[in-house]
Amino acid sequence: MELVKKTFVFGKLNYRSISIATPKYKDANRTPTSAYQDKWPKRIISGIQPTGSLHVGNYFSAMRQCIALQDKGEDVMMFIADLHALTVPQNTNEIAEKTLEVAAYLIASGLDPERSVLFVQSAVPRHSELCWILTCMATHARLAHLPQFKEKSATMKEVPMGLLLYPVLQAADILLYRGTHVPAGADQLQHLQVASQLVRTFHHRYGQLFPTPRPILPDELCERIKSLRDPTKKMSKSDSDSKSRILLSDSDDTIKLKIRKAVTDFNPEVSYCESSRPGVSNLVALHCLAAGLVPEEAVLQAEGLTTAQYKREVAAALVEHLRPVRERALQLLRRPALLRDVLRSGATRARARADVLHHDLMLRLRLSPDADLKVDTDILTNTTAVRQ
Repeated sequence: MELVKKTFVFGKLNYRSISIATPKYKDANRTPTSAYQDKWPKRIISGIQPTGSLHVGNYFSAMRQCIALQDKGEDVMMFIADLHALTVPQNTNEIAEKTLEVAAYLIASGLDPERSVLFVQSAVPRHSELCWILTCMATHARLAHLPQFKEKSATMKEVPMGLLLYPVLQAADILLYRGTHVPAGADQLQHLQVASQLVRTFHHRYGQLFPTPRPILPDELCERIKSLRDPTKKMSKSDSDSKSRILLSDSDDTIKLKIRKAVTDFNPEVSYCESSRPGVSNLVALHCLAAGLVPEEAVLQAEGLTTAQYKREVAAALVEHLRPVRERALQLLRRPALLRDVLRSGATRARARADVLHHDLMLRLRLSPDADLKVDTDILTNTTAVRQ
């Protein structure tokens, strides 16, 4: 079986790139100017943890976004973040199984391993090496101040250092490949600011070596995918209620059941207003993302339907959109050797790119005894050559 190359109709999604403000330095020569930023070829870095099961929130807000960028001809690197998963105790057998599952669903969703680089984070040791160097420039005060760390550590008796250093490893994931852009939701912007701060600190101490990564925000509808059981909260893998999320692996009947059980309100009409009708608005958002509509079109199509009747329309759109993805993923999962080969090939390409940065880094820091050895960076840094 050959890898399926599938082009989806992504609907009316807009991608916004914003810049993170960079403070002025006393030494103007060390400020990352626009000319310095522009010298780096655009490269998009994204990762997904192999924990839990992928749901439609992951699919619409992260996976499909990267695939859309790939189909526009962008240089996309997608990694399975197994090292990040170890910040909390995990069943390693499950991580290995979920790693293949994530790879299968990424490919089934349209990620092309020949046009993009798909690999497992731990297969490239340079991630950890760069993380240590960046850790030496990070401060406890800055990392401990991050809301996600404070929220997660508040419930722990003993806080693992991996949780504190999570954003530093994220920064290493991006900077190792000189990533210029990162698909990120609003809840990840502060972590990306940490990466930008580490770039500025490194440049101040050792000179310029990295581009400052910029976030790419998805369409607002993707940010609005909420729990089906509590539409005031974001849809999450970790929610204890399995009916709160629609998994990519869910059967048609399971999708229909979960949508039918989704929390709405007592108003039978269909309208779109997040503040006053979060449950119904969540259904409208899912309908729009699955069918390629905007909220006004979805509400117009639902005119005359009760919310109970509209749920059937939403479920039908999701079933039609997700069934081909699920079926292709199941076919791939029946060929684990093929998936491992794809990931090994991607890791080889990723290591070649990582070695370029590592060589330049060692020259800058004078840490390696073979730092004066010359590598053929003209070949390694050439985007076309690396992709082949």
